[in-house]
Amino acid sequence: MKIGFFDSGIGGMTVLYHALRLLPREDYIYYADTQHVPYGEKSKTDVKKYVFEAVDFLVRQGIKALVIACNTATSIAAKELREKYDFPIIGIEPAVKPAILRSQEQGRRVLVFTTRLTLREEKFNNLVARLDEDHIVDGLALPGLVEFAERFEFNETVVRPYLTTQLAPYKLEEYGTVVLGCTHFPFYKDTMKTIFAPEVDIIDGGKGTAENLARTLQKANKFQQGTGSVDYYMSGNKVQDPQLLQQYGRLLERLQMLDNLQSPTSQRGCQEQSLHYLFP
Repeated sequence: MKIGFFDSGIGGMTVLYHALRLLPREDYIYYADTQHVPYGEKSKTDVKKYVFEAVDFLVRQGIKALVIACNTATSIAAKELREKYDFPIIGIEPAVKPAILRSQEQGRRVLVFTTRLTLREEKFNNLVARLDEDHIVDGLALPGLVEFAERFEFNETVVRPYLTTQLAPYKLEEYGTVVLGCTHFPFYKDTMKTIFAPEVDIIDGGKGTAENLARTLQKANKFQQGTGSVDYYMSGNKVQDPQLLQQYGRLLERLQMLDNLQSPTSQRGCQEQSLHYLFP
């Protein structure tokens, strides 16, 4: 059986990348709800409906576990999904807790990039209220980054002016940590690093979510030896167009490149050896 990955669009690829690195012999099915992207600009009721329709589809394909690779969908539907289904369901949420701990030590603030719907959602606000005793967390919705990603637009000359405009009201020197609270955002870490000071940490929950998936599968004794294949679906339709499949491959290549930029040179050889798993 396969591991299901679900997102409103291509953002969940930033989590799938880490799963492919960590569990290269599992088989995957990736569902992008491109018919309804972006979720972050829609109502809670609509998003919940879309999520359950997508997960029902994945269940019919026969999955053994589900990764909700979308912060907005996790905050809105994870609890009810776990009540309905008996297979492991792994969600993702902004890495606020480690960000607060890091920035408190530095005497600096935390900036959380997210979607408008997540920013309004009770679960996110409760999380911040519970952890942010010193009131050092600020939130900023960046819907434009989702739109850029869905157009496969990663050119810094296009993306940087948008980020600069959105960040203009903020004193960037006050921040020690930036949290990427939408899975589309890690595609733009390289541009973000040109805007913030070198010592600012830019973190997301993708790797931690993949590690949680691995721990959950191990605990449930659900590991299997597959081929590392990925079947892609767009709102229920299997992706078979060679050009589109190549685009998905290029997304994983971009994530590999961004990973290498952050990794010591001594580790890159090890990463490059796994490329044949990343691009099935």
